Amino acid sequence: QVQLVESGGGLVQAGGSLRLSCAASTRAFSSYHMAWFRQAPGKERELVAAISWSGGSTYYADSVKGRFTISRDNAKNTVYLQMNRLKPEDTAAYFCAAKWYGSAYYSPPEYGYWGQGTQVTVSS
Repeated sequence: QVQLVESGGGLVQAGGSLRLSCAASTRAFSSYHMAWFRQAPGKERELVAAISWSGGSTYYADSVKGRFTISRDNAKNTVYLQMNRLKPEDTAAYFCAAKWYGSAYYSPPEYGYWGQGTQVTVSS
């Protein structure tokens, strides 16, 4: 069982930055791929960024490439999402997710552990 707790959301003006953090409770953190998803009102949840168990591979949705950076610190059981040049369309609830390393880190369906979410609101 993996428990995930996100932090770092908030209200920011367009063009600003935020850094999300997700702390995991498992001792086997380095055996899990990690990802950030987001869900805006009336829209489906979408994969924003993912990182492999080692941190050696990353994936980004086209809408955030060049602006967001996912990283992890396996010694601290934490994954981060640095969000720069934020846009109003980035407004959403952001969720941290984990899955065992046995399947591709960039494949959304197998992510089975979820945090409670943190709200990001970008004003224009």
